[in-house]
Amino acid sequence: MHLIPMPEKGLLNSFPRVTPVQLNLLVGVFFLLAFNRTFWSIGYRLMDGNIFDLFLFGFGVCMLTQVVLAFFGFRYLQKPILIFLLLVGAAASYYVDTLGAVIDREMIQNILTTTFAESKHLVTPGYVLHMAVFGVSPSVLVAVIPVKRAGFVKTVVVQSATAAMALVLCVGALLVNLKTYSVILRGNKELMRSYQPGAPLNGLIKYATMVTKAAVMELQPRGRDAVRVGALAESDKPVLTVIVAGETVRSQNLGLAGYERNTTPELSNTPNLVAFTDVQSCGTATAVSLPCMFSRFDRQNYSYEKGLSNENLLDIVNHAGVKVEWWDNNTGDKDIAARLPTRSYTHTDDPENCAAGECRDGVFLDPLAASLISINEDTTIVLHMIGSHGPAYDLRYPEEFRKFTPVCGTPELKNCSDEEIRNSYDNSILYTDHVVSQIIQMLQNRPDIASSLVYVSDHGESLGENGLYLHGAPYFMAPETQTTVPMLFWFSDSYLEERPLDLNCLKDRAEQPASHANLFHSVLGLWDIETIERQAEEDLIGGCQIEEKDTPS
Repeated sequence: MHLIPMPEKGLLNSFPRVTPVQLNLLVGVFFLLAFNRTFWSIGYRLMDGNIFDLFLFGFGVCMLTQVVLAFFGFRYLQKPILIFLLLVGAAASYYVDTLGAVIDREMIQNILTTTFAESKHLVTPGYVLHMAVFGVSPSVLVAVIPVKRAGFVKTVVVQSATAAMALVLCVGALLVNLKTYSVILRGNKELMRSYQPGAPLNGLIKYATMVTKAAVMELQPRGRDAVRVGALAESDKPVLTVIVAGETVRSQNLGLAGYERNTTPELSNTPNLVAFTDVQSCGTATAVSLPCMFSRFDRQNYSYEKGLSNENLLDIVNHAGVKVEWWDNNTGDKDIAARLPTRSYTHTDDPENCAAGECRDGVFLDPLAASLISINEDTTIVLHMIGSHGPAYDLRYPEEFRKFTPVCGTPELKNCSDEEIRNSYDNSILYTDHVVSQIIQMLQNRPDIASSLVYVSDHGESLGENGLYLHGAPYFMAPETQTTVPMLFWFSDSYLEERPLDLNCLKDRAEQPASHANLFHSVLGLWDIETIERQAEEDLIGGCQIEEKDTPS
């Protein structure tokens, strides 16, 4: 029997052996060259095209990365960490470079709290190709390349010395032009927020810290003194308020706000409707804005921890004896309705509104009509819409609302012109106008119910202006298109008969700026709920009430 000789070198042995320090350095350089087109572009602009300053700054960042990687240069730890960072950096760089996104703590929160139906539109062919080339391929290379390993003690010494040397080189590079670098870093946070994979890793750590702190907090009661007063509390009719939590509608594209296109033809002709179109959102993403606008805190004082650890607007309305329900066609209630009944319509068996595997907001109409038939108690219903959520704007409306053409029929926005993106987005607002108008018509057709409606969008959207798309930019650098949203109030004739309001007074107030912080106090005002939590100066409704005149006995 003849034995077949084995080759002297296998696949693994065909790669040159490297030390842990060399592997970290190779991957760190790859980070800078492959994942940081936006980082280099911002740096070039901020340094007025000075290549030498930019090179030294990039070298300093590379050395700082080596300081961090040195802590993980151990057997069984180094390769998994490097592969994780390669995959994270590749994923982040795609969205940063193509959509102008910033991957910070709030964006991480938005990513981890979204649904599969929403997130699947971001996994495009371009993203898959990018991940294969810049994420998977180098990860496989890191996995198979042989590494010369030393004993534990020697590894500790070598990695400590490497970290110290890298830190010295980092400081030395920055000291060459410290004045320029310090001014840039203090005044331009977007530079380091564009560095991959450092920015998403920093955001992930901050998010984990935030969630850990919030997990041990006790719920603080709010508005337990809430009591309804005035004519509505004594009405023989059931009182109903529908709060429509809109999604991704910016004021700049709203017909009611003077946009060149009439994207709100139905609402524009609706009596008893008052539109606030200069409203500042609490955040630039649903995960922040939605719980913030239902909380008692304004944008400056809101935090994730405060939102979870304090009862909110809906709790207080419920304390006042009003039945409250949350109906959802989006990513859930973000714990706003944690103590209240909820309904989900994201996977409803409705061929007309859910044919594409996701439901359009028309899915709310039939259940709401059915509920109105049997309503016999004072109620607040919150409808959380999918609205104009991108990048698949074209899925948010049916064919008959494709008024503005040509449209962007793909979530791969880089394959569409700005005009096509804008057309699709405007069509989605046109459909929101229709759905909200249909709800108002239902309510108006029930004179036996004293009804009102509030519509407010959670945040705006970027449609390619200055290279930015979608939303979620850090608030300090977010454009007005992401932070200026509409808030609408409508009152049925029955509501105004029970509780007269001066709508001209309210329209005058609508000419002034407002914010999401006004929602909390205005809904309490809408119900005429007295509580220590309600601030008269923030209530848009109460100040326009027509005082009842004394009637002769």
